[in-house]
Amino acid sequence: MNKIKISVVSYLNSKPFINGLQQSYLIQKIDLQTDIPSVCASKLIEGKVDVGLIPVAMLPKMKEKYIISDYCIGAVGKVASVNLYSEVPLSEIKVILLDYQSRTSVALVKILATEFWKIKPDWIPASLNFENDVVGTTAALIIGDRTFGLENKYKFSYDLAEEWQKFTGLPFVFACWVANKQLPSEFISAFNNALKKGLDMRVELIKELEKSNIYNTDIGVYLYQKIDYHYDKEKKQALELFLKYLANLEQ
Repeated sequence: MNKIKISVVSYLNSKPFINGLQQSYLIQKIDLQTDIPSVCASKLIEGKVDVGLIPVAMLPKMKEKYIISDYCIGAVGKVASVNLYSEVPLSEIKVILLDYQSRTSVALVKILATEFWKIKPDWIPASLNFENDVVGTTAALIIGDRTFGLENKYKFSYDLAEEWQKFTGLPFVFACWVANKQLPSEFISAFNNALKKGLDMRVELIKELEKSNIYNTDIGVYLYQKIDYHYDKEKKQALELFLKYLANLEQ
C-alpha cells in the first residue's frame, strides 16, 4: 500500500502534532512533510499530498474535502502569533502589508477591516524582511514564529484572534486537518489518536524545545494557553461564520 502523504505546518504551534505522528506507529505508513501554511494548502489542492493541516480560507478552493480530525490550530481569545502591527491607531492606517505565509490570516485581517474596524487601507503583498517596513501609516500583518519577540517593537499591536472574538463572541480556527479524498476509517482513528498523543506529551516536548533556544517566546504558555487545539462545537460555528464572511469578501 502506498504511504499516505501528509503536509503539516512547520510552525511552533504544530510541533505537538508532528511529535505525536513521529511517535506513532503510523510514521511507517505516512510520508510526513513540513511546509508553511500556504504551501500545505497548495500541495493538497494540487493532489501532491493526501492530507494537510491547511489554512481554512482555502477550503472553498477544494473540489473535494473532508475535515478528518477532532483537532485544529485555533484560539480562544489571544493567539499571540497572528498580529497586525502599526505605529498608528487603526483609524489612521493607510497601508497594510500582508504576510504571504497564510491565506487565512490575510482573509481575516481583511474581514476585520471591512466588517468591524471600518477602515479601507491599501493592501500590499509583503516582500522579504517586511517587518522593517512598519513606519508612519503603513502597518503589517505578521504571523507565525516571526511574531515572537515583536511584543514591544511597535506602538500598536492587534491580535487578530482576540479582535475576531471581540466582535463575534466566538473562538477562531486558523487551520484544520483536511483530506482531499475519502480515507479509511481505521487510518482516521489512528491519526486522531496520534494527534492526541502529541498533545498529551506537550510537557516533554516543551522541555526539549526550550533546550534548543530557537523560539523567542514562553513555549509553555504559547502551547498550553494561546493555541487551543480542540475542534469543538464553538470552533465549528466560528469556521462557518468565517467562511460566510469570506464568501462576501470575495464577491
